[in-house]
Amino acid sequence: MSRRLEPARPTATRRRIAGAGGALLIAAMVLAACSVPSPGSAPSTDTSTQTSLPSGTTETPSTTPSAAPVLVPGGSASDNLPYFASIVASVWAGPDQASGRAYIDALVAAGFDKSAMQVTNDESTVGNRAESIQFSVLWAGECLVGQVGPATGDPVSVVLPVVGDGACLIGQTRPIDW
Repeated sequence: MSRRLEPARPTATRRRIAGAGGALLIAAMVLAACSVPSPGSAPSTDTSTQTSLPSGTTETPSTTPSAAPVLVPGGSASDNLPYFASIVASVWAGPDQASGRAYIDALVAAGFDKSAMQVTNDESTVGNRAESIQFSVLWAGECLVGQVGPATGDPVSVVLPVVGDGACLIGQTRPIDW
């Protein structure tokens, strides 16, 4: 006697899950279709929102670029992180991206206090280029810390708590005596 296998009948739970998944897929496709321009139409470059204005009046969209970050002398380390990060990024984009001194000099030129800074060595103890360089500024009881180098990839800028005896970096740092 041969036994014929019949297809499994979906349970009510399976039907609900399949139905919900299908509904989500359809909703995603509808939303995607709404955001894709129709064939042959030019893509829209207007990012302003449309508003109803009284007859005879016009509105021009604001094209003012966002302001560059600035030093906030009375602000917190978090308030000054965007400014710190912009300086780090600027040095990283230049020819001295592997020089700790270049970061310290740029931060001093930007208004940070040199006496509140630390920097690690540019070279290892055997004379090889450091895989990463760290530098910091003690600011309002916190630390603005930057890290750059081949092992880091893109520059990193963060706010960290003060460590140990009021320092920002752990381990041996080099004197900032220039």
